[in-house]
Amino acid sequence: MDPTLRILDAAANRAREALRVMEDAARFAAGHAALTEDLKELRHGLVTALEDAGLGRTLLAAHRDTPGDVGTGITAPAESSRAGLRTVALAAGARAGEALRSVEECAKALGGRPAGAAPVVEALRYRLYSAEQTLILALGSGRVVRWRLCVLITESLCARPWLDVAAAAIKGGADCLQLREKNLEDRELLARARALVAAARGATVGHGGSGTAVIINDRPDIALAAGADGVHLGQTDLPVRAVRELAGARLIVGVSTSCIDEARSAVRDGADYLGLGPMFATTTKDKPELRGPPYLHEVLADSVLAPVPHLAIGGITAINAGELVQGGCRGVAVSGAVCGAEDPRAACAAIVKAWENSGRNPPPNGGPCRPSAPSP
Repeated sequence: MDPTLRILDAAANRAREALRVMEDAARFAAGHAALTEDLKELRHGLVTALEDAGLGRTLLAAHRDTPGDVGTGITAPAESSRAGLRTVALAAGARAGEALRSVEECAKALGGRPAGAAPVVEALRYRLYSAEQTLILALGSGRVVRWRLCVLITESLCARPWLDVAAAAIKGGADCLQLREKNLEDRELLARARALVAAARGATVGHGGSGTAVIINDRPDIALAAGADGVHLGQTDLPVRAVRELAGARLIVGVSTSCIDEARSAVRDGADYLGLGPMFATTTKDKPELRGPPYLHEVLADSVLAPVPHLAIGGITAINAGELVQGGCRGVAVSGAVCGAEDPRAACAAIVKAWENSGRNPPPNGGPCRPSAPSP
């Protein structure tokens, strides 16, 4: 058998397989229709390029010798497990690029008509690099987000010292804290972020989990400098792509949304979780239009958005949290109802009780936990 044709057969198979894995991730995890179509076209484009060069699948299959392949029994430890779907996609992207390069070089080695496939495959390889980039960014940080109560800490809303409120919130069951201060100078904001991270790292949430995540509002630079878990972005803040350029997968990224189009866009861009709201009337932030629980139901009914972690926000209290939980809500973000309470711990515990009373404890997002280690 011609060894070059054997290599072409194996490399083409690897490329098609890897592209299919990427296509499935783009379709079912990222919900990215354009990317799914592009990856499908790449897969079919490789088949067409080889067939047009006289390297059809029948010829290549005739040079296949799986029993005699010395490489079938060689594996690396990392191949036996994956840390998550993002890692699966990363591995598939690398495998597809390597396989296409092997196809390209072997086509050149054959000369004549088969060599004509080389420039076509080269063009496919460069298209792959762009598709791989889009897919990696769309899959976000790959870090676990499993929060049911996030408390937004703003000093002006606090009835007690803000750090005392944060400590009490953790004891009451908050598994995420977001520092939301719009008017502080950078050094003071960084100092507070670090203080909040230190408090959260040494704490145990009140309902039995370990640790509490810390998110910084608007500022990825402060989040990175403070060692926080992530950053939360509004519709007029930095885009998710810009945060990834700064932080890669080191930060969880959440995005506030108030309609399905914004939510879909955020997920395509690689948001790890969605803010949904406003649910109810609130004096904390001026929102002329209430989206209400119907927006939550719309998100949960969407096949792409439903699996994405979320935090419903806007006027949520212990009184109305149960309505959201009964409607399928997996997590809520609360500000004034906790910060302005005389007993923030009790206020948090009352909200967490909404899940216990619903019989949905832990929620579908999972129980309270610290995010997993960043993916590479």
